[in-house]
Amino acid sequence: MSGRGHDSTEAVADNRPMDRVEVVVVGAGVVGLAVARALACAGSEVLILEREGAIGSGVSSRNSEVVHAGLYYPAGSLKARLCVAGRERLYAYCAERGVDARRCGKLVVATTAADLPKLDTIEARGRAAGVADLQRLSAAEAMAMEPALACAGALWSPSSGIVDSHGLMTALLGDAENAGAMLALRSPFASARRDGDGWIVGTGGDEPFELATRWIVNAAALDAQQVAHAMQGFPPAAIPPTWRAKGHYFSLAGRAPFSRLVYPTPVDGGLGVHLTLDLGGPARFGPDVEWLAPGAPLDYAVDPARRAGFEADIRRYWPGLPASALQPAYSGIRPKISGPGEPAADFVIAGPAEHGVPGVVQLFGIESPGLTACLALADEVAGRIVPFATSK
Repeated sequence: MSGRGHDSTEAVADNRPMDRVEVVVVGAGVVGLAVARALACAGSEVLILEREGAIGSGVSSRNSEVVHAGLYYPAGSLKARLCVAGRERLYAYCAERGVDARRCGKLVVATTAADLPKLDTIEARGRAAGVADLQRLSAAEAMAMEPALACAGALWSPSSGIVDSHGLMTALLGDAENAGAMLALRSPFASARRDGDGWIVGTGGDEPFELATRWIVNAAALDAQQVAHAMQGFPPAAIPPTWRAKGHYFSLAGRAPFSRLVYPTPVDGGLGVHLTLDLGGPARFGPDVEWLAPGAPLDYAVDPARRAGFEADIRRYWPGLPASALQPAYSGIRPKISGPGEPAADFVIAGPAEHGVPGVVQLFGIESPGLTACLALADEVAGRIVPFATSK
């Protein structure tokens, strides 16, 4: 497929052969862009399909922009392994490419004595996953670090931080395009059918087109299950259930008296309403967890009435939160594959060895810590593809 650009202007004409690439990556979020970069840099010809008119306009731009250390995930899980491996690679990549990132550290706080055993669990899980720099703090030690804090004890994670997710995605796309990858915006994935040893992929949008490819990587986040169902012959039993959890964020009017991230102990479906520092200075709080009904339309509105619940949660660790200081900011929706009350599911990265269908790698349930793990996730996908896509 010749030419490069950010729009889907290359429709297939009847009087010329169908365009062909080695790999089609569905989704131009941070994970899809990292995958495209890894594959293009390894020598594969890559086309990225994106439904929207800009990169990273879904899950990747509606989160806390936190670089996670790897505290919350069971040892041996993909989340644990790829978060720990991806974190240091992410910091190094950001430094190399001039992307704004800050290793500001995080305090996970027990707001009551009853929560102290939860810190034990988090610390043990983090150490088992390879997070070696954790430090348990007394209430006095934690409040000496952050005088506005109130807690019964804390866990200090110096490797946690924040990153400019938009700057990161721009850098990943630049690297991918410099290695020959192409991006087609406003080109939603519509269908795929088997064709010999590869696939014919069809797109929708204002200028639909078809092209041939040997491999498809499904990095469509919230739409991953829908994309998988649109692949001819892909077994429905290999597609996990679709759950979506909406998280709201409120910003703080004025400056927060904190220089580090502050997290409560986790809740069902998320990590609790935490304090995140924006790289530009202001603080924001979130996300909470609102489980969406199956099939419900995506709605990113933030109801100001949720402010009271946020204030109550935040005052458990910051009792000095001023009245009426919170302003509705934005919301995000997380692509989950486990539902309310169920244990949090691991990432699913499924290639032919797992599902039996040639030429497809499916990524399901890529929520947090997907941003932190994006470079390691990309290598995990590339390791399944590169030996095949480059052997001709």
